[in-house]
Amino acid sequence: MGIILWIVFGALVGWLANLVVGGRERRRQGCLVSVLVGVLGAALGGFVYRLATGEQRQFDFDFPSFGVAILGAIVLLLVLRLVSAVAGGHRDRDRR
Repeated sequence: MGIILWIVFGALVGWLANLVVGGRERRRQGCLVSVLVGVLGAALGGFVYRLATGEQRQFDFDFPSFGVAILGAIVLLLVLRLVSAVAGGHRDRDRR
């Protein structure tokens, strides 16, 4: 898959993952962040897929790859928001 398709794929995956994780109260993220979340989520999803099934997943521009990438991006966003919430809680306690 060429670099342009990876960018488009990443942007779509990152945007959809942000919709799923954030719902109506989602945080706005820029296009570059969507691409990064999508591409990193695809890599994370592929890694988890390989651990779960034991087989290598070839990422083509198809629906199974799209599903794995979205699941990986959702996990990535959930972990990032959890870390952000914990760090925010520590900052609030330090201000008191």
